Amino acid sequence: MPDPKPIPIVLDVDTGVDDACALLLAARHPGLDLRAVTCVAGNASLDQVVANTLLVLETAGRTDVPVAGGARRPLLEPSREARHVHGDDGMGDLGLPPSTRAPDPRHAVELLHAVLTGAADRGEPVTLVPLAPMTNIALLLRMYPDAARGLARIVFMGGAALVGNATAAAEFNVWHDPEAAAVVLDAAAELGIPVTMYGLDVFYDVRVTRAEATALAASADPVARLAGGLVLFQCERFGADDATVGDAGAVCAVLLPDGLRTQELPVRVELAGSWTRGQTVVDQRADRSGGSLDHAHDPHGLAPAVVDVALAVDAQAYAALWLGTVAGP
Repeated sequence: MPDPKPIPIVLDVDTGVDDACALLLAARHPGLDLRAVTCVAGNASLDQVVANTLLVLETAGRTDVPVAGGARRPLLEPSREARHVHGDDGMGDLGLPPSTRAPDPRHAVELLHAVLTGAADRGEPVTLVPLAPMTNIALLLRMYPDAARGLARIVFMGGAALVGNATAAAEFNVWHDPEAAAVVLDAAAELGIPVTMYGLDVFYDVRVTRAEATALAASADPVARLAGGLVLFQCERFGADDATVGDAGAVCAVLLPDGLRTQELPVRVELAGSWTRGQTVVDQRADRSGGSLDHAHDPHGLAPAVVDVALAVDAQAYAALWLGTVAGP
């Protein structure tokens, strides 16, 4: 049998060590057709995110992929970077020379709209993978709801059913712009866009060892060297013998969906709580048909957004998928 047609995919990133790991996988895997990458402020400033993204794609030999900058800050609040996790340059302080390539002159929202409407016209819907605060995606779906015609689904890295990292309750991407995450979930429910949430419940499970990263870093292949350097930076920063590939797991979920155990659950984003702002409130109560006394007497009712929430992952399979791809032929 012939190989299946590659899956059209667009990434929205705030590159970021783990975004870089995801970009290398999406850029190199033959099962994916990377149509565009859009950038948003998050792990670093927008200008730094764009520069990092161009560098990663140039390293991967994918200067054909358009890269556009988008929102410089969340919808309501100032931007809050995560250089304490990702380094001063947002991408591991590896000292690599910058890309000489310029970004696409369009705003990220305009590039997304063009790619998605083109995909709809060709009957080739795209999987959108936001790996960052969802400011760009919220703006897209409110400004151009017709873009939903070109979406097969959204697989986003963010949120959690049970844990937090930016705060005790909230995951960084959602916490950074909770209004945007709420808008995206509401718009997806209104427009009939399937959504998968790849959150902290599985995010940290897919790991690469220091020894595996050292072997990558010693390779003659530039993609493997960059991948190894990114993992080794995390090992050093956190004093560990292994590190997560983080956002790359959400790309693995597109390639290997059977490696993810999900459950369809109603999800809301907490916008007002003093200690819980940015939390994804995942309703895991049984019997959502309305027969449950708990649901029947809940003054809030059920959340309109029903999401495939990732609750467990085949971490070994996803790590092997990432390693095998970035290591090269």
